[in-house]
Amino acid sequence: MATMAAAISTLSILLMAWTIKAVDGAGIGISYGRDASNLRPPVQVAQFLAHSTTFDCLKLFDADPATVQAFANTDLAVAVTMPNDLVANLTDLRFAHKWVRTNIVPRVDDTNIARILVGNEVISTANRSLVSSLVPAMQNLHTVLTSLSLQHRIKVASPQSLGVLSTSNPPSTGKFREGRVAEVMRPLLSFLRATGSPFMVNAYPFFGFAVDTLDYALFRPNPGVEDQHTGLIYSNMLDGQLDAVFSAMKRLGFDDVDIVIAETGWPSVGDPWELGVNVDNARDYNKNLVRHVSSGTGTPLMPNRTFEAYIFSLFDENLKPGPLSQRNFGLFHPDLLPVYDIGVLRTEVGGQATAPVQTLNPTPSDSKRWCIPKPNTDVLLLQQNVEYVCGQGIDCTPIQPGGVCNFPDTVPAHAAFLMNEYYQAFGRNAFDCDFGRTGMITGIDPSYGSCVYSS
Repeated sequence: MATMAAAISTLSILLMAWTIKAVDGAGIGISYGRDASNLRPPVQVAQFLAHSTTFDCLKLFDADPATVQAFANTDLAVAVTMPNDLVANLTDLRFAHKWVRTNIVPRVDDTNIARILVGNEVISTANRSLVSSLVPAMQNLHTVLTSLSLQHRIKVASPQSLGVLSTSNPPSTGKFREGRVAEVMRPLLSFLRATGSPFMVNAYPFFGFAVDTLDYALFRPNPGVEDQHTGLIYSNMLDGQLDAVFSAMKRLGFDDVDIVIAETGWPSVGDPWELGVNVDNARDYNKNLVRHVSSGTGTPLMPNRTFEAYIFSLFDENLKPGPLSQRNFGLFHPDLLPVYDIGVLRTEVGGQATAPVQTLNPTPSDSKRWCIPKPNTDVLLLQQNVEYVCGQGIDCTPIQPGGVCNFPDTVPAHAAFLMNEYYQAFGRNAFDCDFGRTGMITGIDPSYGSCVYSS
């Protein structure tokens, strides 16, 4: 323990330098789910988000080491998640210490980890043991972070669904469900207030609209909806959902706890019976969402404020179960090209959006090119690529233990680095990146941390 504390102490100056926008102010974030078979490697995704989009924070649904490490030195504020099936384990303080030492401490020097999220929509589950474990688990994580002097930098929170409410319409009548929900909400909110963490809610107008309220859900012009108890007029459904949560919190005396939109979004493709699902509606919802929550207008009950919000999701995810819409919430296709434009791509002089370059046959004028494996290439083929490159006189020490590119210690990661070294050394021709049709050329720099890819 002393050794680990000393290591953290040596990083204190670096940690003071982080600017954690997502914790101390508003920001527009993205949920990065990976329940798909066709996604780019995390290092490419990280570089794309950091250099080609305006997102300043993101939410991961686990704490996968390679994925977290991919965001090293990007300054993106990262929220990692402890899955529901591990929450109960955190009630053992020893497990909490081990989990933080394994998943957080090795990365705090170069990755802007801003939050640890304990479960997802735990309180709405039917698992009584899981629900009762939530707050003790969060307390233990905070205790461990405090012992490492990380409690001011990394906050502990837990996203909940609107299912925690028994009443939400009109918004001023918002109230938490009775029974065990009410029992756990008070200690949860007390914890959040004491630690300076927000109440995070997954708010989806998509799941609450009807035929006659579609424009209201999409932030389009509409007559508005009056809360007859307050006389306030609501111009969009999201404001109503947020104010219902605020009202419920106020009833318990916690209206001073900040609210963060942990998830919200709209699908672009769905089954024929799914109402309101198309590209135009998805674009309008997310584009209007970004404008509205960033405007400083606030809501009728929370005026003059901006909101931190995470759009769900970064990619379409072809392995998600359920209706077709569940697999089509993404802003981007797996090749990093936009499904539709909501204004989050960085722009160059002249207003042209900066789009990622992905090509198998670049022209000679391309100045920056890298060779990487094609997504989902068989590991055995990639291992053959590693052995082939190392046999051609390429320096393979960077991927060896202690090397700057040894982490993540996986065949795909090592193959990506060495295939690019070969490609750069042998002339940067398209055929130098073929590798039996397992390689592809990209214009997105795969470098991460101290592992710098030649170009």
